[in-house]
Amino acid sequence: MLKRIAILLIILSIDGCSDRYRYTCQDFDHFQDPECQRPKCLFTQTCPDYLVAPVLEKQVESVQQPPRTQTNR
Repeated sequence: MLKRIAILLIILSIDGCSDRYRYTCQDFDHFQDPECQRPKCLFTQTCPDYLVAPVLEKQVESVQQPPRTQTNR
């Protein structure tokens, strides 16, 4: 019995390590799917530009913004 529980826990922990997305349209491989295209995705707000763009904008801003010093305030 203990052996079966251990095997079950191992299987569940391995399954938890896989890459998953909360929304299908977050995955770059699914950007061209019909449900990820407008107007279908507007109702659920799962369009790729809603889901991915804010994250990418933050990354670009953090790279492009020089650190603030006393001279450039």
